[in-house]
Amino acid sequence: MAERRKVAPTKLAHIVFRTAAKQPMLDWYREVLDGEIVFDNAFIGFITYDDEHHRVAVIQMPDIATPERVGPGLHHIAFTYANLDDLLHTYERLRESGIKPAWCINHGPTTSMYYSDPDDNKVELQIDNFPSMAEATAWLHSPAFAENPIGVDFDPEKLLADYRRGVPEAELKKRPNIGPRGLPPR
Repeated sequence: MAERRKVAPTKLAHIVFRTAAKQPMLDWYREVLDGEIVFDNAFIGFITYDDEHHRVAVIQMPDIATPERVGPGLHHIAFTYANLDDLLHTYERLRESGIKPAWCINHGPTTSMYYSDPDDNKVELQIDNFPSMAEATAWLHSPAFAENPIGVDFDPEKLLADYRRGVPEAELKKRPNIGPRGLPPR
């Protein structure tokens, strides 16, 4: 028997949705991810936003029932942007298209905006708040994170205004201390 060694994937390749509304889903993900549709036919479409052949696929299943949202299942998927400027640019672009975040929160390690797609799946657009993963991981072991592992809500319009006024990015990404906090209501 071969010696046990860690063999991890090199990347997350893609996400596939099944839906009764393929075109609205394709259009939404293309807009949100600033991607392009690389293939689309009557039953499946593929989107990419980088050098991967596809990152999101949507399968048309006309007879699929709307799922009950209170049971177990996937909570959300997340996409990371390079910096605060890119995240805020994306927020503005989506806002101008009529797509607004459902929830904005500074988790500590990330500043995140959560959106709902046409099937009500949650999509997190985020940036890393620390210069290195080691610093972010260390923060997860801090008393501040233990007290509030969820984060602090923020107003994206205020964040955008502060950013444009020249408030230093490190200050904008620093999570304020609001004391204990549990999970938000469903």
